Amino acid sequence: MRFFQLTGDGLDTLRMAEGPSPRPGPGQVRVRMRAASLNYRDLLVAAGREARGMRKRPLVPLSDGAGEVVEIGPGVTRLAPGDRVVGCFFQGWADGPYQPEMGASALGGAIDGVLSEEVLFSEAGAARLPEGFSFEEGATLPCAGVTAWVGLVEKGGLRAGETVLAMGTGGVSVFALQIAKLLGARVILTSSHDDKLERGRALGADATINYRATPAWDEAARAFTGGRGVDHILEVGGARTLPLALRALRQGGHLSIVGLLSGERADPEAAAGNDRQIRVDSVYVGSTGHLAALSAAMARAGVRPVVDRVFAFEEVRRAYETMERGEHFGKIVVQVSP
Repeated sequence: MRFFQLTGDGLDTLRMAEGPSPRPGPGQVRVRMRAASLNYRDLLVAAGREARGMRKRPLVPLSDGAGEVVEIGPGVTRLAPGDRVVGCFFQGWADGPYQPEMGASALGGAIDGVLSEEVLFSEAGAARLPEGFSFEEGATLPCAGVTAWVGLVEKGGLRAGETVLAMGTGGVSVFALQIAKLLGARVILTSSHDDKLERGRALGADATINYRATPAWDEAARAFTGGRGVDHILEVGGARTLPLALRALRQGGHLSIVGLLSGERADPEAAAGNDRQIRVDSVYVGSTGHLAALSAAMARAGVRPVVDRVFAFEEVRRAYETMERGEHFGKIVVQVSP
């Protein structure tokens, strides 16, 4: 089988290699990967800037992928050969609250990821692909989709009629837009590109803000809510955008810290030190249970993930470069095998 490895730091160290097919051990399944998707985290991993102290070299990168089970190991009862599955970001977090030791099972960082023609998943770390979803669509769910679901629904308790501000048009933010709309919430979408804002309106965004043309986007968001402020924000920007995000929220609103696109991660303790009773959560993806809940909700509502571009397996370097330039709306996918 073929796979890609990062042998050092930087995309110049990304190499294709070949090796034998892995054999599943107890509680494991061997999956023929069909598609994998990229997250901003994958750029950090490639550059050697992995968060939370996890660093492995050589490393098979990428955490999110979908494929079909081709072999099961001893003791596997829930899955069978032929099942279409999505791998969970944390192979060791099936359900319940997150525990620090689960971080050692993060695909594409602490352990080898999914940029490989065949991969071993734990049975508990795989969820069935929603009926009717393509492998490319399923591959977008585990990190970006689950992060948005946990931030808005599991931790935020999002309800119909509330207002969500989605920052930017990358994977997490587009999933936030889709999840909020399927639950009956209103959405304000920000971007520095008017064409992306137009695509957001086509997906149901109720208001859009070009933050380059309107640097005080917090004031624009409050104006949309009649001065009250928004109910929920998924903070993907980091330390630089955190002050504006806090000002855009209503008294007692909810902030989920999920990213660092501006270069430095926002400090949850600093954010929690506000004087307006804003609830602050730091979201680190989610469990297999969260992935299953998101998949079921999207399937019931007939909502499909937004796949911006699909690259061939051999074009993975171009996929990384597209992510780096921020040209995408939604998710960038690599077709591992047709």
